[in-house]
Amino acid sequence: MEKFSHIDDKGKANMVDVGEKPDQIRIARAEGKIKLNPETIQLIRENEIQKGDVLTVAEIAGIQGGKKTSELIPLCHPLQITKMEVRAELTDDGVVVTSLAKCLGKTGIEMEALTAVNIALLTIYDMCKAVDKNMEIGEIKLIEKTK
Repeated sequence: MEKFSHIDDKGKANMVDVGEKPDQIRIARAEGKIKLNPETIQLIRENEIQKGDVLTVAEIAGIQGGKKTSELIPLCHPLQITKMEVRAELTDDGVVVTSLAKCLGKTGIEMEALTAVNIALLTIYDMCKAVDKNMEIGEIKLIEKTK
């Protein structure tokens, strides 16, 4: 079987041809954090952020973002996602966001899991930027990838 390449003979980028690969159940989990001031954490806990329920909106935004990954990252294949779960949880110093993405397909779903986390974190940033000028997004990582 010929090894797939994402660079053609003219040095141009292309999507990897996964047409010959078998469909498999694929799962990926990702995680990221946003550090917030204690006052911001309290406002989120009390649902006092002007834009609304930060954690719920972030979770929904993360799901939506994960589903649109192939529209955002040029060489990602569109996947038939069977499950996309995003959880945003308050911690002592901010919010931890975790995602779970699952599909039946020919290529991995890790980019969707990572995109979901990033979009959820950016949503928290957007919703809290009026009250917290010191937010830091970080520690974004793939936790698990299976097929």
